[in-house]
Amino acid sequence: MGEARRIVVKVGSSSLTTASGGLDADRVDALVDVLAKIRSGGEREIVLVSSGAIAAGLAPLGLRRRPKDLARQQAAASVGQGLLVARYTASFARYGVRVGQVLLTSDDMSRRAHHRNASRTLDKLLAMGAFPIVNENDTVATDEIRFGDNDRLAALVAHLVHADLLVLLSDVDGVYDGDPAKPGTSRIGEVRDPSDLAHVEIGSAGKAGVGTGGMVTKVEAARIAAAAGVPVVLTSAVHAADALTGQDTGTFFHPTGRRSADRLLWLQHASTPQGALTLDDGAVQAVVERRKSLLPAGIAAVEGDFTAGDPVELRDSAGHAVARGLVNFDAREIPRLIGRSTRELARDLGPAYEREVVHRDDLVVLHP
Repeated sequence: MGEARRIVVKVGSSSLTTASGGLDADRVDALVDVLAKIRSGGEREIVLVSSGAIAAGLAPLGLRRRPKDLARQQAAASVGQGLLVARYTASFARYGVRVGQVLLTSDDMSRRAHHRNASRTLDKLLAMGAFPIVNENDTVATDEIRFGDNDRLAALVAHLVHADLLVLLSDVDGVYDGDPAKPGTSRIGEVRDPSDLAHVEIGSAGKAGVGTGGMVTKVEAARIAAAAGVPVVLTSAVHAADALTGQDTGTFFHPTGRRSADRLLWLQHASTPQGALTLDDGAVQAVVERRKSLLPAGIAAVEGDFTAGDPVELRDSAGHAVARGLVNFDAREIPRLIGRSTRELARDLGPAYEREVVHRDDLVVLHP
């Protein structure tokens, strides 16, 4: 932890705002004090994924709680995002540090050209000495292209920038083996495998009503990052300095996997399937067990309205999702391909049809 050179830090709305929903300048300054000190030596780089835009916009718009409808959430984000970045800009200015804002949707992370641009922007900001602050682009994101919470966004950004460490900050100092508000519960110091938390009941979003996450989304984000080879510390914002200097704080998630291709991680965790293909038993076995491409002959049915390049769900005969992939044909084309060999299709429809419906390089198996 203490030796990590490139770090992604995520902070939640409840750690930045007052109970009424406005930004708490003292809390923002306290976090910036820690982050500025950590990067002051020039040997460590930090990307901050910050929630708080919608929460910051509640009070100015006369809203007492986070609205449930998308239109008012977007309005609050439109007002609050400017306030949030202005507060960070003023706070970092005390240390002579410039701030760069990067707003993303899941569409930006799942489409190759978009995520290349996001990667280049973040790398260039770091190289030029600016401090990148990432948030979901709530003002334009629709239900279909939203991350849903910034914890998952942070895990994906950590993979995007090849981070050595992900630090998730909230108002709870780690994962507990029960309700931390009740006596007799204790903090779980390390998680080496997801099964270590099998007996733990994870809580949902807090009572403040300004955020969307809670411990459920933080643990899930930690699992995503750990499975992609990025170690994770989950602790409270007040312990940020300890987490960034390698002290014993919070819950440490050991890496459980290796770094995978960016598009596969995003395909699994950031994409929204635009349709589904039902596979016969032989195709399920080929895709899941042998990691083969999906050919037209293995398709039994198609549903949805998608175009070539969209993510689709691959299901077995019982309707269970077994994989997800980027499809090479429009939905309207697939019915005439079903059950036919690529050689037959090439003969009848032309050489453009002698190919996979989903190539194995654009396919990820969904483990239960």
